[in-house]
Amino acid sequence: MSINYNKRFIYFICLVSAMGGLLFGYDWVVIGGAKPFYELFFGISQSPVMQGVAMSTALVGCLIGAMVAGALSDKYGRKPLLIVAACLFTISAIATGAFNDFIAFNIARFVGGIGIGVASALSPMYIAEVSPGETRGKLVSLNQMTIVLGILCAQLVNWLLAEPVPPAFTDTDILTSWNGQMGWRWMFWAETVPAASFLLLSFFIPESPRWQALHGMPQQAGHTLSKIGGNSYAQSELNNIQQAAILEDKEEKAGLHVLFSKKYAQLLILGIIIAVFQQWCGTNVIFNYAQEIFSAAGYQVGDVLFNIVITGIANVIFTIVAIYTVDRWGRRSLMLFGAGGLGIIYLILGTCYYLHITGFFMVILVVSAIACYAMSLGPVTWVLLSEIFPNRVRGVAMATCTFALWAGCCTLTFTFPSLNANLGSSGTFWIYSFICICGFLYFMKKCPETKGKSLEELGKELIKD
Repeated sequence: MSINYNKRFIYFICLVSAMGGLLFGYDWVVIGGAKPFYELFFGISQSPVMQGVAMSTALVGCLIGAMVAGALSDKYGRKPLLIVAACLFTISAIATGAFNDFIAFNIARFVGGIGIGVASALSPMYIAEVSPGETRGKLVSLNQMTIVLGILCAQLVNWLLAEPVPPAFTDTDILTSWNGQMGWRWMFWAETVPAASFLLLSFFIPESPRWQALHGMPQQAGHTLSKIGGNSYAQSELNNIQQAAILEDKEEKAGLHVLFSKKYAQLLILGIIIAVFQQWCGTNVIFNYAQEIFSAAGYQVGDVLFNIVITGIANVIFTIVAIYTVDRWGRRSLMLFGAGGLGIIYLILGTCYYLHITGFFMVILVVSAIACYAMSLGPVTWVLLSEIFPNRVRGVAMATCTFALWAGCCTLTFTFPSLNANLGSSGTFWIYSFICICGFLYFMKKCPETKGKSLEELGKELIKD
């Protein structure tokens, strides 16, 4: 039976939810462009430990946000938590740029990190729960699209706001310049506009119909599903949701003890490995440590910001490619492509660093890595995590896997400076290459194909009693 979906309504609620991804991308990357300036302002430019603290504070907040998102969203719903995330982003954007004290600066970053953790867990899950099965991959990939747009916006804002830094400038010159006193503040304050927009628009989206159906609100769920695909679609989806709920133990509460039970063990291990691998594949250090990576390739600070923008544009372009391929090529094929492709690129990149090759060819390799990641591991990770768990445990499972993802991000971000200092750029990227090859072999054996199936169908197929 052909279903006439209300595409305007579907795209509206999905894009509003995906604004959490936009802010996640912006807040996560903006600090990289501000880094050369706030480090001088706070007097930490010669303290690797304090530099690591500044870069990692938001990531610790991410862990907290991801950890509480599942339980709270299962209890209170997806929509209220999205509104909370929007409030945290707005507060953090204003406060981070306003403070002159390093401790207060980090507290503001921590608050924003909680927002990132909540949004990164809930936005793809919400989109998956409102999307028709045949377009779910594309729609969940919109979340990754907004993430990379947020990254690009942060890179552009940093590049446009930062006044040119002549090579002859000393640290004292930079500190007393507009960049060192005010420029880095405006990089954070610019986030207030999308954060406030997200906060306002979040009030106009419905609650997840799957959450409503599982919490004794079938009429409200049916109303939302009817707006998505009509009355017949709503009735069919409600029947599927209710039948899936009957098959699961009604006495089970969707807590961690259920998720960590033997019934869900294989799925949980798969989800955690997918989540951690998205970070440990190494691509995200390019965004957080672009200054070090491009400097090692022979570029000056002024050129680094422009090169960062190039990586951001590539990120957006190839995420668009992913949106149009994820429901055609499938999730498994793209995960294998991403892991294998990055393994090869990093092997070449590490060899070039070892041979002291510099210049534009290195930019091409870095952009190739971003492109490979953007059309595969970046978006497909979120698609798979939002699909593989059944309705009853999806909230707590998504939160657990997102917590693991941000734990992976923390370790990646924290270890890169030490790896780079002790092994050099060549050894560091060879390690990332080895991790990617291991990921390829694991996904070859364990990663399922989920395209074109309803969430309830996947729940029946993937759960091993």
